[in-house]
Amino acid sequence: MRRNNTGCFAALLPGFSRIMLLMYWISRPLAMDAAFGTFILPCLGFLFLPFTTLMYVWLIPGVGGIQGLDWLWLILAVLLDLSSIAGAAAANRDRLPASSPGSTQTPQP
Repeated sequence: MRRNNTGCFAALLPGFSRIMLLMYWISRPLAMDAAFGTFILPCLGFLFLPFTTLMYVWLIPGVGGIQGLDWLWLILAVLLDLSSIAGAAAANRDRLPASSPGSTQTPQP
């Protein structure tokens, strides 16, 4: 059985983006209000796609919209979020009971 020995580094990637997003939200609430028209979208972004939300908030105040090379940065942030989610799912796959769908172990009779 392979063990995940990454330690605190595994929590650093998703934790960093959420902490940065929270600090930006506290320090510049008007910028967050300008980027999003509602309260629910940044909250959902904080939970599910923190890098994408953070990158969107950083990119939107420039010209007032996403254009040109900004799309590249936004797509890279989406890929970083998805790779973080996929990496966590792959690392925790063996923690499922053997009888659950999606587990890699065969049930013992």
